[in-house]
Order: sequence, then structure tokens, then C-alpha cells
Amino acid sequence: MTVTMEDVAREAGVSRALVSIVFRDVEGASTATRERVREVADRLGYRPDQRARQLGRRRTRLVGVTYAVHLPFHGELVEALYAAAAPTGWDVMLSPVTARRDETTAVESLLDHRCEAVVLLGPSLPSRALDLLFARVPTVVVARSVPRRTVQVVRTDDAAGARAATEHLRSLGHRRIALVDGGRAPGAAERRRGYRAAMRAGGLDDVALVPGGPTEHDGEAAGEALLATSPRPTAVLAFNDDCAMGLLNTVRGAGVRVPSDLSVVGYDDTAVAGLRAVSLTTVGQDPDALAHLAVTRAIALAEGDAASAEQVVPPHLVVRSTTAPPP
Repeated sequence: MTVTMEDVAREAGVSRALVSIVFRDVEGASTATRERVREVADRLGYRPDQRARQLGRRRTRLVGVTYAVHLPFHGELVEALYAAAAPTGWDVMLSPVTARRDETTAVESLLDHRCEAVVLLGPSLPSRALDLLFARVPTVVVARSVPRRTVQVVRTDDAAGARAATEHLRSLGHRRIALVDGGRAPGAAERRRGYRAAMRAGGLDDVALVPGGPTEHDGEAAGEALLATSPRPTAVLAFNDDCAMGLLNTVRGAGVRVPSDLSVVGYDDTAVAGLRAVSLTTVGQDPDALAHLAVTRAIALAEGDAASAEQVVPPHLVVRSTTAPPP
């Protein structure tokens, strides 16, 4: 049974209004009364209704966050966002994007809860929709480049990340290097640009773009396409770690040895990439830095500060066991 404020008041021998004063931390109760009310509340297991408290205030100090439940890197960003918000006095409210719950619905839910700012992780909303959202509430986009500088952007330098991965493969001696493309996914255009730049810099004009995407299923389909390619690439950069995992499952199932026959690089450095059984070479993003900048920017916007529109975090290459010189 849910313990109410009335239960605490009855047990402590005070009025409901006095219990409210104690938990709102405003004047009107003695130190002894505050201690007694809180002791009773702890004993009964009472927790204040945060939503009711917010409705009674002009400000909620809530940063709303949309994220894709199927993307592991978004999970790491969410964890980092909570850590970044903890010392600020602001709370984080999550609104997931799923196969049955689109991004617009996720955003509207946050606005219904009176979030003072929103942080969108890798949104797919068109730029015009982002402009309109920013006109309603301070908005920070994470992990996506936005051409127009109306919304605030915090992102990794994805072009530099893809370039570093491709240069790593070149340094091992690979000449036939493929990119499993991310299509229209956030960051895909920048990763294509970095891959192409590194290939041109190495005098490699045989650019091979394989259709892909952000999921393991996309990686599996890309693996089938790679197996049918002639001559087959000796190395591949996958759009992200999930895509790389799907690709690895397909090519290994066909008898391709990694990295002896094919070197594979992922992107994001998610937790699964570091598992001993996987040991995936990948491009690492910095979720703590991205989250800190996003929370700081969101709160500053809510407080009326208009600073730079884009902040870019450098990536880093993490070399593990899925890359080696070509056969």
C-alpha cells in the first residue's frame, strides 16, 4: 500500500500542511518537528510525489532526454547524463523512442511534463522540426550534426573518427577497404566523408560503400553483400559496433577468419566491443564528455544563456584483436 502524506501527519501527530512544509524545505517548522516528521517518513517508507511538487512550482528543473532503446551507445549516454546532472540540482526525465513509439511522441511527452530543456540523442527529426522545437523549448542535439545553427549541438567529430579507423587499416597494409554505410542515420554522412578522405590521402580510389545501418541485422545483410563481392575487401569499417557484430556473425559463419582473412573495425566502443570474446577494434566516443557538455548547455539555455551553437568532442581509436595485416 502506498504511504501518503496524511499517513505521515497522523503518525507524527502534526497537520498535513506541516508535513508539506517539511518536505518542501520552507520556513514554518521547528528543527525538532522536521526531525520527527522525517523520522516517521523514513520508518513508514514515504516518498514525496515529485510530479505533484513540480506542478506546484513555476520551475521543474527537469532536463528531458529522448533516446533509442535499441542502441547500446544511447544507453551509455543516458548513464553519463544522469552522472552529469547529479551535482547540478536538476533531474533527468527519460522518454524512449521505440519501434512503436516515434520521436515526436517521445518529445511531446517531455513537454507535457514541463521539462525546461530537452536533450535529443541522435535524433532523426528533420532540421525544420528541430527549429520549431527549439522555438518552444531550449534544445540540445547530441551525436548528430545539424546544418542550421539554430539548435545547440554536442557531437563527436565523426569524420575524424572514420578517418582514423581507415588510416589504421591502411597502416596495416590494406588496400581494399570497404565501409558499411549508415545510410541516413545520424553521423553517417560525416563517417562517409572521413572514410573517403583517408582513402584519397592514401591514393586509394577504389572506394567501396556497402549498404548498412545501425543494427546487427544491418550488419548481417552487409556481411552477405561483402561475401558476394569480387575481389573481396581485406578490411571493413562498420557504421557502429552493433553493425560490426552482425557482420562478424555472418562472415565467420561462412568460414572467413577474422582478422586473418578480413579485418573489421566498429564505431562507438560500446561495452560489448571490449568483451574478451569479441575484442573489437573500434572508434571510441567519449560519453562522459558528451553528456557533461549536453547537460551544461541545456541548463545554460534554460537559464537564458545563449552560447556557441556547436561543441565537438574528438574521438579515439581503440585497437584490439579484429585488425591485422592483410593475407
